[in-house]
Amino acid sequence: MGFKVLIRGLILVGLLGLFVVLLMVESQHSKVSIQESSAQNTVIKDVYESQASAGADESALLPTIPGDYIWISSERLKALPVAGVAWDEVKAAANQPMGLPDLSNQNDPTNVMVLAKALVYARTGEERYRDEVISACMLAIGTEEGGRTLDFGKELIAYVLAADLVKLSKDKDKDARFRRWLAQSLTKSLSGKTLRSTHEVRPNNWGTFAGASRLAIAAYLGDKDEIKRAAQVFKGWLGDRDAYSGFRFKAKDWQSDPSSPVGINPAGATKNGLSVDGVLPDDQRRSGSFSWPPPQENYVYSALQGAVAQAVILHRMGYPVWEWEDQALLRAFRWLNEVANYPAVGDDTWMPHIINYYYGSSFWAPVSTKPGKNVGWSAWTHAVSK
Repeated sequence: MGFKVLIRGLILVGLLGLFVVLLMVESQHSKVSIQESSAQNTVIKDVYESQASAGADESALLPTIPGDYIWISSERLKALPVAGVAWDEVKAAANQPMGLPDLSNQNDPTNVMVLAKALVYARTGEERYRDEVISACMLAIGTEEGGRTLDFGKELIAYVLAADLVKLSKDKDKDARFRRWLAQSLTKSLSGKTLRSTHEVRPNNWGTFAGASRLAIAAYLGDKDEIKRAAQVFKGWLGDRDAYSGFRFKAKDWQSDPSSPVGINPAGATKNGLSVDGVLPDDQRRSGSFSWPPPQENYVYSALQGAVAQAVILHRMGYPVWEWEDQALLRAFRWLNEVANYPAVGDDTWMPHIINYYYGSSFWAPVSTKPGKNVGWSAWTHAVSK
């Protein structure tokens, strides 16, 4: 009898010991899980710290700045062909003697030629192109004096993208000087306006060009708060007045709802029973009061040059910009092409390549294109594979 009690006691002690060991293992596992969860939550908070205050508005989220290039991924760039019409045009532009940069002249083509040199360097690694780009970026500093924010907005973005493509950051002294200038450029007063104020007040081509250069600067400097603010302004321009509505609109003849004016009319918008879905009212107004058939107003494409450039950069920063406001930019091109019967021509032909690339659309996009006032060469960088 005593022997049986002893055996039962030993079994009980063993079970208790096993139970204690299991509790210790579970406790340690819980601690690890809590630590992992805490670390994950910290990362989420860092990236989405503004989400709670801004609801589900993606424009209020902090951007993710890519580690390669602002304008295009290094993976795509390395895969681009070095033969064909589009490449030949980029290479020919890159081989032209470099002019003197003039950021006070909105029609100075030096900026997009410098961008071509930067693209060729990034694809081929030929140092002479990099040397020319760096020289141009240094010469561009201060040439905005005497101009307007329209000129500055059109011209500046190409130099910023070019500096990024050749990794000016490796030349520390020159890069430091370039960065100081860029930081000052956001608030540089030109005829009483700055790039930042123009972006946030003017809902037409002035504002879109300024916004594109503003975003390029912010991305180059790694200024996430500036990017976030610019994203909210752009989303407001696309039509989300809850994101931003501080623009000063002029004649509202082409607004579908004059009491709530926007940069691009909303999906399904009509006026007098006619489709104005996708119209850019503050540039279409340059054609005069509302009339039909709709006038083919080139200022609209001018505004889209700045808008499309903003969208490419914001996309690279992680924003779902192409989907914003019922695919507002796609709707803008649809209205121009299908309602106004007005496809892009001349220095606007770089844009359909971008739109087709991101939306899978099939707007007319010639292989041989002219660069825009601010960027270009998309028949090579963003051509859709057939």
